[in-house]
Amino acid sequence: MVDLTKDNFEEEVLKAEGTVLVDFYGDGCVPCQALMPHIHAMEGDYGDKIKFTSLNTTKARRLAIGQKILGLPVIAIYKGGEKVAECVKDDATVENIKAMIEANL
Repeated sequence: MVDLTKDNFEEEVLKAEGTVLVDFYGDGCVPCQALMPHIHAMEGDYGDKIKFTSLNTTKARRLAIGQKILGLPVIAIYKGGEKVAECVKDDATVENIKAMIEANL
């Protein structure tokens, strides 16, 4: 899992080749913390096909707003520098995230 910052987001996500999953989370977000171990487990299943990254939106608020991240948790998939799919808040379940990953392999 690559830890993203405002300094490396463009290089690691927007300019990356292939498919990139971004776990947008916040320090005080309980659902984000509950989801995180599942996202790490998915990296074990799909890490050879998709690059897994995470961004703490508490430390990169402007970047998150620029990516239209208005609520948490958000799990997003990027291809060619564009966000192509996302699971937001209540839709960010393990089943929905796996389905989104499968659809974007």
